[in-house]
Amino acid sequence: MLTKDVSQELEAILTSLQQEGKEPTVALVKSRLSTPVPMPALITTIKSWKSANRVPKVEVAAPVASETDRITQLEQQVADLTSRLQALEQKLAGEE
Repeated sequence: MLTKDVSQELEAILTSLQQEGKEPTVALVKSRLSTPVPMPALITTIKSWKSANRVPKVEVAAPVASETDRITQLEQQVADLTSRLQALEQKLAGEE
């Protein structure tokens, strides 16, 4: 299972809240996250921030692209590569 480290994002959010003079709460932090983080991890992180002003390493499961999304990405990549290949072939044909 792939994971994604969200510790830096959490630290940036907590620092931002502190600079705004706001008390970090689960709701405030969760609303600013771009990646869903489980509630127990948020609670632990906020407690750690309040007591020691540090964020523990927090990893969440990385989102897995659906099969349809992967196929679409691959089709786009093939189209891009085909276009580049055609441009190179034309360039080489012009040099001969």
